[in-house]
Amino acid sequence: MIQPFAVVIPTYNNVRTVGGVIDEVLATGARVIVVNDGSTDGTADVLRKYEGRVEVVAYAKNRGKGYALSRGFDRAEAMGFDRVVTMDADGQHSVADLPRFVEATAVHPNALLMGRRTVEGEMPQGNTFANRLSNFWFAVQTGHRLRDTQNGFRLYPLSVMRGMRPLTSRYEAELELAVRCAWRGLPIVAIPVTVNYAPPGGRVTHFRPGRDFLRISLLNTALTLLALVYGYPSMLVRRIMRRPA
Repeated sequence: MIQPFAVVIPTYNNVRTVGGVIDEVLATGARVIVVNDGSTDGTADVLRKYEGRVEVVAYAKNRGKGYALSRGFDRAEAMGFDRVVTMDADGQHSVADLPRFVEATAVHPNALLMGRRTVEGEMPQGNTFANRLSNFWFAVQTGHRLRDTQNGFRLYPLSVMRGMRPLTSRYEAELELAVRCAWRGLPIVAIPVTVNYAPPGGRVTHFRPGRDFLRISLLNTALTLLALVYGYPSMLVRRIMRRPA
């Protein structure tokens, strides 16, 4: 039997926060799938405490958030779910916002629902710049404008994600997935959410400025070229097909 949704939580070295996130999601009655992306800090020990209550996907080597999401999608579909909500394991996303995504599926059953932070001024300066840059490239590659393309609090319809493997396995895969959903004609709906930022010095980040910026630049170059030869033509054909005869 098809079930409504599961919550997929990818985690890499979030030993201090992942347990609290899991507890809050379980309290809502939702099914939880945690993807342990090669953590080395004791995260696996935390997850063992949830045996029988949480579905865990684990592997030894860190592969990146994009790969972890793909593994989570596959497991959710195998368990009979047709949608997944994705949340970060660092505690930034508020479980209190989860009902907003569930309610929105009644109005937009086949849409990609993307969280949108309601107060940009609370965002750390580095995040603000990266988000604006990501928003710019999304507009270039799709012709659509979104205000928070880096938000990982999302609801994906698995029927559309099936077979969609991102070019990159790292965290920028989330931008790529949104771009490719737009190319496929999937409606993208912004859902207002709150964010709980860690105090200065308390946030776990795996961003490596030089290497990661180069990889992101290469991905955006590839997506822009693909937009010209595939993305925009595909969106144009779909627009023509939807016109009344």
